[in-house]
Amino acid sequence: MNIRRGREADLPQVLALIQELAVYERAPHEVTNTLADMQRDGFGPDSIFKFFVAEQPDASIVGIALYYTAYSTWKGRMLFLEDLVVTEQLRGTGVGKQLFDAVVAEARHTGANRMKWQVLNWNEPAIGFYKKVGANLDPEWLNGNLNAEQLQAYGGMVVPA
Repeated sequence: MNIRRGREADLPQVLALIQELAVYERAPHEVTNTLADMQRDGFGPDSIFKFFVAEQPDASIVGIALYYTAYSTWKGRMLFLEDLVVTEQLRGTGVGKQLFDAVVAEARHTGANRMKWQVLNWNEPAIGFYKKVGANLDPEWLNGNLNAEQLQAYGGMVVPA
């Protein structure tokens, strides 16, 4: 297994893994991201994410770790691991650990003071994995979100030019 930085040419396989994850997380209808969106957001002039891939000798991508830089007012620079995905038939083989290790190394390399991610409370295999690597799983914080429709309907202040 080769763990390497993701390239634009990898995006079709990456999007397929994201769709596979959505099925696993019981929300396949929630994926609205497109290949064009990912090309713009990952490789355009204002790119906002990076990723590592787990690639087999036949060049098939069987895992991804997609992350971005975020900022904590208390801690400063941090890396947010948006998704760690390994195709179903290879889960439990160590591929996820190799991808996680790559993101930890990236966090260290970039001077991040924290690395964060989320895990669904019913995803016992993932919870077990994160506990095994010594991570803190904080039950105290709730996640807040506004979806696209809520963002459009929000009646707050307009951002000044």
